This record gives sequence, structure tokens and C-alpha cells, in this order.
Amino acid sequence: MMNKKKQIIFSSLLGIVLLVVIFIPKNKEAEPLDEVEVTDSVEVKEIVYKYGIPVDDYDVDYGFVKRNQSLSTILEKHGLSVREVYLLGEKAKGVFDVRRIKSGQAYAVFSTRDSLPKTAFFVYEEDPRSYVVFDLQGDYKVTRGQNPVEWRRKEVKGIVESSLWLAMQKYETDPHLAVVLANIFGWSIDFFGLQKQDEFRVVYEQEYVDGKSLLNFNVLGASFRHADSTYYAIPFVQDGEMLYYSEKGNSLEGAFLKAPLDFFRISSRFSNSRFHPVLKKYRAHHGVDYAAPTGTPVYAIGSGKVIAKGYQAKGGGNYLKVKHNSVYTTVYMHLSRFAKGIKVGSAVKQKEVIGYVGATGLATGPHLDFRVYENGRPINPLTIKSQPKKPVSKDNMPQFMVVRDSVVRMLDQISDPLPQDSISPSFF
Repeated sequence: MMNKKKQIIFSSLLGIVLLVVIFIPKNKEAEPLDEVEVTDSVEVKEIVYKYGIPVDDYDVDYGFVKRNQSLSTILEKHGLSVREVYLLGEKAKGVFDVRRIKSGQAYAVFSTRDSLPKTAFFVYEEDPRSYVVFDLQGDYKVTRGQNPVEWRRKEVKGIVESSLWLAMQKYETDPHLAVVLANIFGWSIDFFGLQKQDEFRVVYEQEYVDGKSLLNFNVLGASFRHADSTYYAIPFVQDGEMLYYSEKGNSLEGAFLKAPLDFFRISSRFSNSRFHPVLKKYRAHHGVDYAAPTGTPVYAIGSGKVIAKGYQAKGGGNYLKVKHNSVYTTVYMHLSRFAKGIKVGSAVKQKEVIGYVGATGLATGPHLDFRVYENGRPINPLTIKSQPKKPVSKDNMPQFMVVRDSVVRMLDQISDPLPQDSISPSFF
């Protein structure tokens, strides 16, 4: 009887299971969901930094240091007390001397946007590349920073009509590049004697900060066609020193510069009989007069030692005499003043500023009277021979030739704004 009852219960359970299996809905293949475009309703705002500070979080007052202004006078106008400025100066020790703030330099003051604004940062620009941040929050901090620098590659090709400076302007190039070229070719070309139709080609890089160009150039290669000759400037590193060389591997850097100052007119040349504009009579003029504005820097044309410094009321005014070696001595006259630290016995380097153009002594206007003596005898400064530095060595010549060929091809490929027949000839 019990077995029969168990059998009935078992059969009933089995039937229920079968019914469940039969009537359970079959799985359908998952249908793909409709694609829904998901958009981010929150706009992400780019954070703009200046001097490492998020500028949108502050009100910024930009300005320039005025004459006789100091850190104290600037910050007191922005709510800081004398004591707070003093504490800030103490924090700056070892980082920046606050007494060195100069007129004309840019600065920025960052203030909070509270109901009662408070100065949070003061930033002083030492130069376009570097700045000093005075953090006025908390215990005060003073740090240095660098603006991001960009080097832009450029090229220019042109013809000289009157001066290289004006030619650069004509071809929409920074004219200060002309000074750089004069320094590079200064031992080979007399830039006071340029001729019409002289041609130049330059590939260079110029430094930029915040989109503004700086007067800093890196010449990657240059050529100058002058007086029926073509001069090349090939940059090459030898013995750890980068110099510019001619296409034959001779250094363009000689023992003497062609001129003791940059880009100004020759007003009087070397002569054994010249009419003196002050004395009103003919006399020898054993030098070259370079007319230039008062204050124009005057360079030593070569390394040497100052052997005389003085003043001639009825002659050369403020003058310097530099002995370069056992053969050559140079004299610089009518200076408005001497360079700081220059005295008898001072060692000077080539291209070092030794004085500034003036009109002291017997002079009708500002100019430099420049003289050269060879073994004690006056010679024409415009004919002095430049003695080149060490040429490319025999071992380095194969590598130099690869660099040279690359630079010359680069110069030849500069876009030509001139007639095709005016292209400089290659030495190949």
C-alpha cells in the first residue's frame, strides 16, 4: 500500500516537471539594442596657465616697471604692507635680489576674485625667457621659471641695394640677422664696402617666446656673393668647438675683425693728406673714421692687452691703444666713454666692447677714428690681412665635405624671388 502511494507521488512530481519543461518559453536570440548617442552635457574647459599659474582663477594686472620703481612701490599699490614686502625680500634671498628689478621690465600681479581681492602672486620677467614668481600666499615662496621657447626655421635670399640691413627689411626678414652675418663673414667681407647686386642666402633658426621673436639666431648655412666672389659659411664642429668654415674648410674666424663696430658709414679714409674739418688745413690722416651715433659699442678687432688709456683735448679725445702681438697695435679715438673695467693692463678678447663712439677731442661730430700700426708704422686698416684660425683637419675633412655638400644644396634650393640668372654659382 505504501509502495503504491509512493509511486503515485513520484508520478505526480514527474508530471509537474514535464509540464514545466513543455510550457517554459524558449530563449530568443538577443536582439541588438538601438544605438543611442551618448553626449556629455558637461563642457570641459581648458585650463590656461601663465608662469605656471591658472590665469582664469585670478584677475591679472600686467605692467612694466617704471623709472625709479622698486618691488616695494609696486606691491604697496596692490595692498601689501612695508613689513610684508620686507618678509618677501627675505624669502627671495638666494633666489633673486629684489634690488635688481629694472625699469622697462614686464611684470604681472595676480589677485583673487573674492569680495575683498588679495594679491596672490607677483611675477617679474628678468628677460623674455626667464621670470621670478613671488607667491604671496601662506608663508611666501619665491621661485624661478622659464617660458617655453620655440625655434622657427626660416630662409631668405636677396640682393643688396644700399645696405644689408635695409635689404633684410625689404625681404621681410629681421634686420638684426644682418649683424649676425657681419659677425660670421666679418673677417672675409668688408660690410662697409658692399656693392649693389651683392647677393646673400641664409638658412637659419630664430628663437620665439609666446609667439614673439627674439634677437637670437642660429645660422644653419649662408652664402654671400660679393665683388665677383662667393663666400660660404658652413657650420662644423671640430675639437668640440662649432665654427663657420669656407667651402675649402678654412675657418672664417680670423685674428682680426674687418671693422671695430657694426654697420655704420665710413666718413673718412686713410690718407697722407686730408683736409682737417676743424683745423682747416691738410694733414695726414692715418686711420679710418666710422661715423656712428654716440654710444655705439666699439669692439677690439682682436685679442690683446690695453697698453694706453687717456684723453687728448686737442687730438683724439678719449682714446685706447691695444697691443695684439709683437707686430700689430690698434688705436680707438674720440670715444664718449670707456667700457666698464677697461684700464691699462686689461686683457681684451676679440669682439669685446672696449668703449663707445663719441665726439671728444677734435671732432665735428660723433665718430670713431680707428688706426692700425704694423711694427710701429701706420697702415690702412681696410687692407689689414685677417689671419684665419685652424682649418678643418685632414682627419675631419671627409665628414666636413658631407656637411658642406648638404649645406650648399640647402642654400641652392631656397625659394628664389629673383631672376634665375642671378643665382649664385656653386663651387662644384
